[in-house]
Amino acid sequence: MGHMAEPFAPTVLDAALHGLARAAPADPAPAAMAAPEPPRAKVPAARQWLRDLLLVAVLGGLVALAWQVGERGWVRPQEDLGYWIGVAGGSMMLALFVYPLRKYAGWMRRLGKVKGWFWFHLVMGVAGPWLVLVHAGFRTGSLNAAVALYSMAIVVVSGVVGRFLFVRLNSRLEEAQVALQAVRRRARLDDEGGEGSALHYAPGVEQRLRDFEARELEGAPRRLRDLRQVVLLPMQRRVLLWRCLRELRRPLAARAAAGRWGRDELARRRRRVHRLVDDHLEAVVRVARQQAFARVFALWHVAHLPFIVLLVISAVVHVVAVHAY
Repeated sequence: MGHMAEPFAPTVLDAALHGLARAAPADPAPAAMAAPEPPRAKVPAARQWLRDLLLVAVLGGLVALAWQVGERGWVRPQEDLGYWIGVAGGSMMLALFVYPLRKYAGWMRRLGKVKGWFWFHLVMGVAGPWLVLVHAGFRTGSLNAAVALYSMAIVVVSGVVGRFLFVRLNSRLEEAQVALQAVRRRARLDDEGGEGSALHYAPGVEQRLRDFEARELEGAPRRLRDLRQVVLLPMQRRVLLWRCLRELRRPLAARAAAGRWGRDELARRRRRVHRLVDDHLEAVVRVARQQAFARVFALWHVAHLPFIVLLVISAVVHVVAVHAY
């Protein structure tokens, strides 16, 4: 299961969710400014957790079964059955490299769908190591066999854990991106400089929000920026929120005087626009941090790859030694 988790290249759903409102009133109705509905992904997420728990249970059962086979001596590596089980397991693990190879060989991309190849990779990544465990019986008769077995265990465990975390990060990133698009629709920030924007009377605040979003979500990713977004971005968001709310005081007071708002009406509109600014900054921070987490987590391949190389070398040495001696 060497490359079971896809390398991270977080996709931004900027092109999704068009159809922004046109010619909206200068002060949107309360319904238009209401907080976004809570995400509806709770049920699918719960089902995903159930599937993960089921997969962990199946893997645990297979390991326990392989242990029992070794303890009872039903399969011995020096016998014909044990030998051919080892050959089958090793062949399946070699087949794992077809999946990452498909991503780099252009002619292979036309052979079947990605989902089918992934399931092939998954089945080979479970069945191959399990057959090797049955073949070895959790015992190592030589140093290179021990290196191969332990390298395989590290590769498999890191692949399974990496896949679980990959799914979680991608799911949360997509939810954060959808939430950001919902807030942008509420604020109608795409109507730059027009009367349709919910903050057209405070162009300074409007520009601050646009600049913050562009700075944190656009441009080439860099490790130092990822680290800053993970550690410092929530604090920077609070500072920017304070500046925006302070800058909104005069425009709101001027609109209150022009519209002859009462104190309650001014307080209601102030809470509404404060919530809008706060929600936008929070949505940008969520997307930026999820992208940063995804890129930082992608570094797990750096630690994953050496064990794959070590596994291949030790497995080749083991096969040669078995047939030579």
